[in-house]
Amino acid sequence: MQVERAWSAVIIDDDPDICALIAELLRQSGFEVTEAASGADGIAAVREVEPDVVTLDLNLPDLDGIEVCRRIRELTDAYVVMLTARPDEIDRLMGLEIGADDYLTKPFSPRELRARIAAMLRRPRSGSSAGPAAATESVRHGGLEVDIEGRLAMLDGVELDLTRTEFDLLATLLSGPRRVWPRETLLRTVWGTDWVSDGHLVEVHMANLRRKLGDDPRSGRYIRTVRGVGYRLGVG
Repeated sequence: MQVERAWSAVIIDDDPDICALIAELLRQSGFEVTEAASGADGIAAVREVEPDVVTLDLNLPDLDGIEVCRRIRELTDAYVVMLTARPDEIDRLMGLEIGADDYLTKPFSPRELRARIAAMLRRPRSGSSAGPAAATESVRHGGLEVDIEGRLAMLDGVELDLTRTEFDLLATLLSGPRRVWPRETLLRTVWGTDWVSDGHLVEVHMANLRRKLGDDPRSGRYIRTVRGVGYRLGVG
């Protein structure tokens, strides 16, 4: 993975071997790395460093990783990758619901972690033009108004508090209002990957987006589910 500027990362993990592995991986990719062995230290590091990427262990000695992620989201829009040794699917989904962008289960492949972080960094940061649906004007759809370039979404005149992933999903749907978007296509477009095993990532983030839009899945005013395929924009 090649980077054009000095990216920064915070690793929050109490396992020194895992921490050293991730740190070496990221440094080889040109990152400036800060390590933290507890949730409290990790939050402090995020506040000080303002990183581009955070890797966050779910099982920390002082604070639960879910709570750490929630507090991190109040400080930064950095990409958050949760790492967990817990097989329980509920933990993974909870992490995504409070703002994590992706997760990996331990033991994980360093190559896969590198690839996922690289894919995240190819996505636009706040204030930059959106890749899949770049535009210079706002897009209106029913009570929804979205400034693609400014990465701002308003619903009935009220600004929506969307994560970068949620905004990218919304912008992608708006870029093809009559198109049905298969989950695999959304993975490639929004996450920059086509890992089939991550199809539920789309479902969780889409559910979060629907909730913030006040959208009933049964009526699909803004987001319609096409059973067995994926999603398309609702009638607004």
